[in-house]
Amino acid sequence: MDDTKSEDAAEPVRNASQELPLGVRVAAAWSWRLITIGLALAGVLWLIIQIRIIVIPVLIAILLTALLAPIVHRVQQLGAPRWLGVISALAIFIVAVGALVTLIVTQLRSGFDDLAKRTEAQWHDLLHWVESNSLGISAEQIDGYVDQLMKTIDEHQSEIWNGALGVATTAGQMVAGLLLTLFSLIFMLIDGKRIWYWVLGFLPAKAHAPVDAAGSAGWVSVGQYVRVQIFVAFADAVGIGVGAALLGVPMPIPIAVLVFLGSFIPFLGAITTGALAAFIALVYNGPINALAMLGVVILVNQIEGHVLQPLVMGSAVRVHPLGVVLAVSTGALVAGIPGALFAVPIVASANSIVNTLVEKRWIPGSDPVADYHRREKTHHRARSRAKLVARLRRKEGHS
Repeated sequence: MDDTKSEDAAEPVRNASQELPLGVRVAAAWSWRLITIGLALAGVLWLIIQIRIIVIPVLIAILLTALLAPIVHRVQQLGAPRWLGVISALAIFIVAVGALVTLIVTQLRSGFDDLAKRTEAQWHDLLHWVESNSLGISAEQIDGYVDQLMKTIDEHQSEIWNGALGVATTAGQMVAGLLLTLFSLIFMLIDGKRIWYWVLGFLPAKAHAPVDAAGSAGWVSVGQYVRVQIFVAFADAVGIGVGAALLGVPMPIPIAVLVFLGSFIPFLGAITTGALAAFIALVYNGPINALAMLGVVILVNQIEGHVLQPLVMGSAVRVHPLGVVLAVSTGALVAGIPGALFAVPIVASANSIVNTLVEKRWIPGSDPVADYHRREKTHHRARSRAKLVARLRRKEGHS
């Protein structure tokens, strides 16, 4: 009798769980899972923002490692030791950057004084034109507006730089970030595989093979992104530099070099270097020439934004052109310039990682971490034997 009552009491509970439509129950199940994932991502993003002084240099080092690793491998293929390949890659990179910076400094130094004098003269001419045309604004008022603008910028300089860059602004933080980038780059070039398999060692053995395959696919995408980005920056530099030379704008070579370096910083770099080119044209050749130079800058930037970035970059990193545009825009909105800089490689690597995991591009049952440690032990034994044999031969030669 009691069993019958208990079954009758439990029946409404079982029926009540079935009252909601299947679609609502599925949507609810998806909703709380998506909310949990969103909270986890928000927590990760918050942590990254808190330690961005460490995260950004490490990410820069990863991009530079993807750029320089092929040089290290090429030197090793020629029979040289790995340390020589690392030194060669770092030397090539430092010489290339140093040459670009030296070219800018030497070219601008010779014309900077003349540019400053012409700028001052153009400013006085503008003030005289405003007064002579009775626009209702005096030269003193314009000077007051400019002084107020400069004072406002100076008072809010830290907020402007922190909001725009989201990176270190003090000299100590800049030096620490530079040193961290350098050390991370050196160790990644020397022991990249060992670091990777050391990180994999913290995961369960069953996860080693899929994570290793996914990580390798993501790394290939990052390398392709870096190489294509250099091509895009070179195309921007050639386009604006040639346009400046054809329009008779002074200093076309340093302008082109500045555009090349600035193109690695999305949006702000292109805007700043383009504005500089138009300003030089205005100071030396007048407003018509400056408008023509501005048109060249806009044309090159439009070609980059609508052709090179979406099509060339999108095909190289296997991301749809719309995804490239949305990734850069979202990255800039969330994290400023660092977000725009790292958005495409992050999306490209994530796309490759997801595709690899979905298609299961790894050998089932394999353990790359154990295989790596086994190969390392074998190589270590071989090197120890080779050293022992060499030592014995030297002793025999002395005797």
